[in-house]
Order: sequence, then structure tokens, then C-alpha cells
Amino acid sequence: MNAKAHADPTGRATRIRPGTEDDLGELTRIYNHYVTATPVTFDTEPFTPQGRRPWLTAHHAGGPHRLLVAEEDGTPLGYATSGPFRPKQAYATSVETSVYLAPEGTGRGIGSLLYAALFEALEQEDVHVALAGITVPNAASQRLHERFGFRPVGVFEEVGRKFDRFWDVAWYRKPLRPGPP
Repeated sequence: MNAKAHADPTGRATRIRPGTEDDLGELTRIYNHYVTATPVTFDTEPFTPQGRRPWLTAHHAGGPHRLLVAEEDGTPLGYATSGPFRPKQAYATSVETSVYLAPEGTGRGIGSLLYAALFEALEQEDVHVALAGITVPNAASQRLHERFGFRPVGVFEEVGRKFDRFWDVAWYRKPLRPGPP
């Protein structure tokens, strides 16, 4: 995927590009915000960049498991990923997707830019379906996913405990290409 630039109404240019090793520190900072301040992820302890390195190296510039970064003036403001849904071979054509934005990057359409680029890249891959698990309530994430064609398929009730309470996860599904004839 080539980098793509987009300007918002204020003239700020947001560039979408594959993630690199140079992004690791900032992407870890962004993710750790969600670890420590929200129930969005069920990780409960912040990561060091070294601890997030295996996650970074599991994503490639090509193939179904991608990491795309949105940056402005060289600073990452968020990222979108597609990764394996489950490790068994029969799941290879299913990916789980997610978007994480820096707190200063929310509400500006950056998540939509990232998802548009991610799904454009996945059109070239042997991927049948995208899945997303959303800790609820999270109306902004639910709207984003529905805007990109995801539909709710079920809720796992009280499957994660964080901040001294149990959280539900709503699962969403987006078909990407038909299966074999």
C-alpha cells in the first residue's frame, strides 16, 4: 500500500501509511491510553515498546494482517489493524480488525480514513470476512463499524473483568468477498 494524504477542513494533512518499527513507541503510547483509562481493551497492564514488538512484527505491509498508521507532521495519531481471528487454519480467511486513536486524534474522521484504507488494501487479499469485538457501551466505535458495513451478530455477556466490573463484548461482522462457488 502506498501512503495516502488527506486534508481535513482546517487544512491539516493526515497521511495514511503502513506502520514501521519507528512508530512503535508512539503506537504503544496510544494503546496504553486504552489499557489504563478505558475498558476498550481487556489488557490491564501497560506495555513497554519492547513488549509490543511481537504485535508490530506480526503485521506486514502486504497480506491480510496489516497495520496502517495515520500521521500528521510525522506524528502518529492512530492506527488500524487486521489480524488473525483465531489461530486454526480454517479461520485463515477471517480477520479481526480494530482502530485505536490518540486522545488528541478522536472526533476528526481519522478512524474513518484508517478503515477506508485498510478495507481498500484487504480487497486484494484472500479475506472472506472481517470481525470486530467492541466492548459495550461504545457508541462511537459501533457507529464507525456500522458505517463501514459491519453488522451486529451477537453479544458475549460479561466476558471481561476490568475496573472492578464485568463488560459485555458485541461482535460485528463485515463480508469482504464471497466464498468459493
